[in-house]
Amino acid sequence: MVAGLVSEEAQGFVGAGAAKAKPGSKAAPFSDGERAAVYRAIAERRDVRRGFLPEPLPDDVLDRLLHAAHQSPSVGLMQPTRFIVVRDAQVRRRVYEAFLQANVAASAGYDDVRRERYAGLKLDGLLEAPQHICLVCETGSARGHGLGRQTMPETAVYSTVCAAQNLWLAARAEGVGVGWVSIFEPAALRAILELPEALTPVAYLCVGYVDRFAEGPDLERFGWEWRAKLTECVRYERWGGASEDGH
Repeated sequence: MVAGLVSEEAQGFVGAGAAKAKPGSKAAPFSDGERAAVYRAIAERRDVRRGFLPEPLPDDVLDRLLHAAHQSPSVGLMQPTRFIVVRDAQVRRRVYEAFLQANVAASAGYDDVRRERYAGLKLDGLLEAPQHICLVCETGSARGHGLGRQTMPETAVYSTVCAAQNLWLAARAEGVGVGWVSIFEPAALRAILELPEALTPVAYLCVGYVDRFAEGPDLERFGWEWRAKLTECVRYERWGGASEDGH
């Protein structure tokens, strides 16, 4: 199946079993099992860098992931996201070489201790993953007639980020690993993928089945950073308002 043309099966999968409430009544929630599945996908989503298996995704699975991404929120219903599926080994090799070049420059920005730790991280799965998906944004899209963009034009790119998240969560539900690689010079990626100026590269994803999903994020496991507590990130009414812990 041609990537980007979503099968009837994929379209039917989304929204199957959707509950409808009577007008004026409270919208029906998902069942306990359905809610648990959504929250599990969120909690167990991982940025996968290792353990990719060699076989590419079947067309029907790829279609479902692309359809999930295409169903994401987009400001003004502009739907600015375009998808480039990369399977050719030579193209993937060129992208990997662009990563290596950018990675050297990124490493140089750290002090000796942090640089050594950085060198121990696996930051890509570009050669191991059997396919890549690049999400690009048509920031000047006429769709949506500018609604929501006149004061915040960056919402076009935000909409593409939402598409990446949708794809990531759908992939976890399918048992598919996704790794977001951002260590590129945009101009190098633009040249490799022959992107016109109207398209902005946003998310370059390694995608494929994996042998396992890690218990926790790699960056925590290898001591790079730890997830902040929610109470540190929430304020009420205004920025200077109290947090949940009273501070």
